[in-house]
Amino acid sequence: MAIHPDAAKVVELIIASGRPPYPTIGHVAAREIFVASRAILQPDPSPVAEVRDLAATGPAGKIPLRLYRGQGSDTKSPQPALIYYHGGGWVLGNLDSHDGVCRDIANVAQCTVISVDYRLAPEAKFPAAADDAIAAAQWIHDNAADLGIDRGRLAVGGDSAGGNLSAVVALYARDNGNAPKLKLQVLIYPSADMSSVYPSYEEFAEQLPLTRTTMDWFVDLYLSDREKDAKDWRASPLHAKRLASLPPAFIITAAMDPLRDEGEAFARALIKAGVPVEVKRFDGQIHGFLTMGRIIKDSQAAIADIATELRKAFA
Repeated sequence: MAIHPDAAKVVELIIASGRPPYPTIGHVAAREIFVASRAILQPDPSPVAEVRDLAATGPAGKIPLRLYRGQGSDTKSPQPALIYYHGGGWVLGNLDSHDGVCRDIANVAQCTVISVDYRLAPEAKFPAAADDAIAAAQWIHDNAADLGIDRGRLAVGGDSAGGNLSAVVALYARDNGNAPKLKLQVLIYPSADMSSVYPSYEEFAEQLPLTRTTMDWFVDLYLSDREKDAKDWRASPLHAKRLASLPPAFIITAAMDPLRDEGEAFARALIKAGVPVEVKRFDGQIHGFLTMGRIIKDSQAAIADIATELRKAFA
């Protein structure tokens, strides 16, 4: 399998920068490098109609949010909204690291995007991120009128760890009567099963930017008891006792990503359970390509695909 030329450029940049592997420098330094790399890999932020910082009520205090109103959105009526959870292995990332992606989705889909800054590990271990993700979605649903959004047209989405949290929120929402009735779950190269090693883990164990060693480091920092927690549906949505009656899913995978096979296994399990699923694998692409749009053109193609699926779901 050949790596896409754009992805190869990113890998070359990582190697040329001399960036040490995250597990060797610790989570605090890794966070700084992760956020700094966004300025190199992401395009300049696109202007949107509105940006507003908010805070949801969470189980451990306030959960920072950032609301984006896309250009061209109908300002005279409540807007459909995507609740977005950033990637970063439950350890890295924040509202700023995914600011550009949220702006682009809001503009291309002509909707509202609300980004969620959930608690990170290792300071807040599992299930803190899942608890915050659920609480934020519930708060957004309950305060929809004040936010100018339509509580009947909500979706969840995210990349990597954020895709994992989106699937968790969708499972929770299905089983709780007062929770949001979601129209779509957008899962971008998600972590779906922490309890198993899939062939893509072996095939792309050394593929930058997400090596198997780094993924193991993320999981070890996030979970308190890896053997026990990895089988919990809040960590591994593929282990939920029931997958039927979930909202439709749009799942993006990257062909040269250790997480590729578990994301596609989750798609197959959803389909088997009767859930409408669209899957798109980006050939030659690497983990994280969505937030590398300055160099990787497939980032914009993925955003266009996400916007198309959102518009269909919100119609």
